Amino acid sequence: MTEPAGAHWPCLSLHGDAVWLAVSVQPNAKRTAADGLHDGALRVRLAAPPVDGKANQRLIDWLAGELGLPKRAIALVRGETARRKSLAIAAPPEQVAAWLATRVPLTPAGTSPTPSPPAR
Repeated sequence: MTEPAGAHWPCLSLHGDAVWLAVSVQPNAKRTAADGLHDGALRVRLAAPPVDGKANQRLIDWLAGELGLPKRAIALVRGETARRKSLAIAAPPEQVAAWLATRVPLTPAGTSPTPSPPAR
């Protein structure tokens, strides 16, 4: 039996025909970028203030550009005013999982994503 695409990504889940991406947002960053996994969510640093929905719109704009999708293919479904958000993405789960693999190093459970300093 095969695993569904994206099954090894804790930040991805399937809800009907949509892929949901759990995101932990850090607003007011110098630049917008994915910054690894945090507590089962993709951590994203956003170069936008958390005012009047600007950070939410910047998140959708950035993610649409990264995935090569129209902005209408991504919708905020949870967390409008919270740092923890869920986004519905109208794309195949394989596409989202492949994009995640290029942006976030997936390490085996219990290992550090950053290498240890060399022993002296």
